[in-house]
Amino acid sequence: MAKSRQSSFRRILLRRLLLLSIPVLLTGEVVAYKKARAGLLETARHNLTASAVRKAESLQTSIANLRSNLALATTSSALQIDSPQATYDFLEQLQRTSPVSLQCIQLINMKDKTVKASTCGNQAIAQFPLDPWQNRPTPANVVDAKNIQVSLAQPSRVGGELSVDHQLNLVLSAPVTVRSNNQDVRYALSVQASLYSKPEPELSAITSGYTVVIDDSGVILAHPIAERIGRDIRQEANAQQLQRVFETAIANSTVGDRVTNQQESLEPFPFEENGAEWMAGGSTIQVSLKNGESSTWVVLAATSVDSALYGLADIKQVLIILTLGLLTAILLSTLYLTRDLARPIEQLSEYALKIRQRFDGERAPKNFKVRELNYLAEALDNMVERLEERASELESAWQEAQSANQVKSEFLATTSHELRTPLNGIIGCVRLVRDGFCDSREEELEFLQQADKSAMHLLQIINDLLDIAKIEAGKAELNLQPIDIRDLCQECLKMVQPTADLKRLKLTLHFNTDLDRVPIDNLRVRQMVINLLSNAVKFTPEGGTVSLVARIGYGYQLVQDVRPDRSPINQETTYLCLEVEDSGIGIPKDRWHLLFRPFQQIDSSMTRKHEGTGLGLALTKRLAEMHGGTLSFWSVPDKGSTFRIWLPWLEPKVEKQKTDVGGTATETSLEPSTRKIEELGTRG
Repeated sequence: MAKSRQSSFRRILLRRLLLLSIPVLLTGEVVAYKKARAGLLETARHNLTASAVRKAESLQTSIANLRSNLALATTSSALQIDSPQATYDFLEQLQRTSPVSLQCIQLINMKDKTVKASTCGNQAIAQFPLDPWQNRPTPANVVDAKNIQVSLAQPSRVGGELSVDHQLNLVLSAPVTVRSNNQDVRYALSVQASLYSKPEPELSAITSGYTVVIDDSGVILAHPIAERIGRDIRQEANAQQLQRVFETAIANSTVGDRVTNQQESLEPFPFEENGAEWMAGGSTIQVSLKNGESSTWVVLAATSVDSALYGLADIKQVLIILTLGLLTAILLSTLYLTRDLARPIEQLSEYALKIRQRFDGERAPKNFKVRELNYLAEALDNMVERLEERASELESAWQEAQSANQVKSEFLATTSHELRTPLNGIIGCVRLVRDGFCDSREEELEFLQQADKSAMHLLQIINDLLDIAKIEAGKAELNLQPIDIRDLCQECLKMVQPTADLKRLKLTLHFNTDLDRVPIDNLRVRQMVINLLSNAVKFTPEGGTVSLVARIGYGYQLVQDVRPDRSPINQETTYLCLEVEDSGIGIPKDRWHLLFRPFQQIDSSMTRKHEGTGLGLALTKRLAEMHGGTLSFWSVPDKGSTFRIWLPWLEPKVEKQKTDVGGTATETSLEPSTRKIEELGTRG
């Protein structure tokens, strides 16, 4: 049952994909927009710097052309004759053919300051309080560049307002000597030119920028806003930025008539008083003025940031359209993806819910488009099958545990009875002797002998319990010593002889005469043989026979339903075989599986005829396995049982011979021909 705050896999997947993809997409779009804007601004910076260099070079070239043309005009013959009409015609022709726009050309008499000839009226365009060339006589028809006087003219006004079309008005004057009435008269040929004759078109200003020229005193000589012309930069609203740009340009300039510096990293600064951002690139030129003085002009190419970012609006529009398209595509692909991923998982969830509700006979859905989900479905099927198998195993184990619990209860009951019986005998005999109920010394000794027998029986039970506990805990150790097998067998038979005499049983011993001393644990092997002999005596009726055989054998695989005369362990190893055979009641085949289980008895009912804890055979098998051997048996009900202890023979004493019987390979051992058969204690 889903909780209230939980959501489905489809919704979670859709939400996660959208939350992951949309921020990434928007971040990418923002970064792309910023990169495009920074690229446009950087391009505008380089373009403005290059434009400022070109503008400075153009101004430098225009001034140089004006100087050369003026110097050449002073050598014209039309100025040497005293003819006003010829002089006027020459001045008009010079104005028309000049590569630089000339607003006015005048020939001014330096003596009386009158205008002899002019193309723009009789108002002198140049003011000369003294003759600047009187101390520097110039040869006839030769004008030195240093003799050309350059000065700034007032800005042009149209209808009382400053003109934006004609800025950077310069007046250049050169000396001219004319002979009149046999006298040399000094004149000044002056021209007024506008170096910035028209504003840049708006489209050109986007790439090359508007022209701003500032002289070395900080006065604006040219500006796209006419009202700014002639003003000091310290009076502007953006005075600090302009002053910083101006000082940087002046500091990096050198003396000369060429462009000397390029400012490639000027910060955007506002030209407008309303705070609009403009960008500028700058350069400097050196201009020679009158009387040999020079001035440094800072030439700026400026444009607004909006103009520099021309085209960014189109890029922004494209990015918006692209973002909307990508968002739509992401949404559709996310819906499609969540359907392909969520539907199989929903089906698997339904299948798991049916498993939880114990619906049988239905398999997990398969044939999904996602290979991993098909693997998951197969894994679920396999898991369910294995869980069903494990459930069956657990049910069987539970039944076995129930049986084991019942066996444990029976064992506790039996063991308590087995422990209580000899203990009661000990207590009873001791108390009879202690309380003086014995009539003679012989009767006291008889009671004490019975107490001693009961104590030994109790000690044997406790030793068996301790031994099997040590073996199962892995703490039992063997003490291997060379032992005479014949002596060991005879001692074991003597131990069970009294009990066999009571039942008039015949005990026999058979052994090979060539058996040598074998490295075994004497106590453990003695314990195993006594356990088998005790069981044989216990379950053999009166007048029966119990035989103990000691011989050498070879390992053969145990074949079902065939009496195992050989070891069931290894076919190539020589073993010492200690065999106990009786003619007792035998063991039913359906009870064989209980034979070597600890605390398990063939007959565990409370009405059983034979006492015992059920530890003897289990302990004997564990001890044989500790030696690297095993315990095998064969039994037929009402005819008897045969138990064999197989212990590895470290040094083989006999050879093997292989024979083929009926085309099938078999192996037999060549035992010595001499065998001694000894009968011990027969009663009948």
